Amino acid sequence: MQRKDSTAGKMFYTRIGDALAEVDDRYDVVVVDCPPQLGYLTLTALTAATSVLITVHPQMLDIMSMSQFLLMLGEILKSVESVGVDVSLDWFRYLVTRYEPTDIPQQQMVGFMQSMFAQHMMKNHMVKSTAVSDAGLTKQSLYEVERAQFTATTYDRAREAMDAVNNEVIEQLHKAWGRRIG
Repeated sequence: MQRKDSTAGKMFYTRIGDALAEVDDRYDVVVVDCPPQLGYLTLTALTAATSVLITVHPQMLDIMSMSQFLLMLGEILKSVESVGVDVSLDWFRYLVTRYEPTDIPQQQMVGFMQSMFAQHMMKNHMVKSTAVSDAGLTKQSLYEVERAQFTATTYDRAREAMDAVNNEVIEQLHKAWGRRIG
C-alpha cells in the first residue's frame, strides 16, 4: 500500500498541474478539453483544474452515460486523493449543448437535469446550429467565420447562444477570482 506522504503516486496525477505552474504568470485561463474517458489526460487535467465545465447533450442516453462516467470518476478521484493529491474546484457546471429548443423530449431532459443539478447547471444552453458545425468544418470558431457565409438568422441565433454561454463562463471566472462584474 502506498503511503499518503509518498510522492510516487502524486507524480502521475500532478504532471499537468506542474507544467501549468511553470507558466501560471503568463495566462489567466487555460482550457484543457478532455474526452469523456477515464484516461491519463482527463485524470491529470482534473487534478490541475480549478473549474470544470461538462458538456451534455440533452438526451436520455447521453445523460445516463454522463452519469455513469461521473460515478466511476468519483471512485477514481477517491484513489487520487488517497495518494495525497488535492482535487479542489472553484466551480463545476453542466452545459447543455446541441440543444434544440423546439424538441419536447430535449426540453424534458433539460427540465430533469435542472431539477437534479439546479445549482450546477449553466443557465444558458448552446443551441444546435449548422453555423457552429459548418464553422468547425473549416477549423474555425463561430467568431472567426463571416456572417455572410450563413443565413443571417441561423448565424445570429448561434452567435447569441454562444455569447450568452461565454458571458456566463466569464461571470463564473470573475466570481472565482473575487472580482466584481460590471
